[in-house]
Amino acid sequence: MKLNLGILGSGSGSNMQSIVEAIENGTLDAEIKIVLADVKDAYILERAKKHGIKCQYLDCAPWKTKLEGPAEDECIRILKDSGVDTVVLAGFMRIVKPKLLAAYPNRVLNIHPALLPAFPGVHSWTQALDYGCKVAGVTVHFVDAGTDSGPIIVQKAVKVEEDDTPETLHARIQVEEHKAFPEALGIIAAGNYKIEGRRVRIAR
Repeated sequence: MKLNLGILGSGSGSNMQSIVEAIENGTLDAEIKIVLADVKDAYILERAKKHGIKCQYLDCAPWKTKLEGPAEDECIRILKDSGVDTVVLAGFMRIVKPKLLAAYPNRVLNIHPALLPAFPGVHSWTQALDYGCKVAGVTVHFVDAGTDSGPIIVQKAVKVEEDDTPETLHARIQVEEHKAFPEALGIIAAGNYKIEGRRVRIAR
């Protein structure tokens, strides 16, 4: 089933770029209907314009860290009016709230630069280094009411090298992010999965 995607972002949009490329090369059956950014000059908006994708700024004031209230209502309205059936959080630095999740039950996806449930929250690659991990990675998961706690769709591991810095480890994790998000969306598009409690069972 072709996915009609709404992408929410706050930054450079490199994960959105990987999704665009997967669509353009025919490995993902999807169309990006709208890109929304909560930062006026976020580069994700420029990326969208370059590909002829509808995009706009979403004013989320007065909140700094969450999408709630009138902004949440406006976000849902825009997504629905744009024909979106699946919401992608691509570097969206806000906590989404129950109203959006209810509008798109089990259809909001997030990517997190760690092997969840390890190291939720911010700067997870630095957390992994500080903890002395030998393996880090990336997780694509469904979003629920918790923080980075929804059912896991795809995970990819990244070996931690002895001379890694937070910057070098993060760079290698991002390479895997750009593979993991299109892969997870491909699973959703194929429809060959079911959610059983915390488990996402995928038919191969």
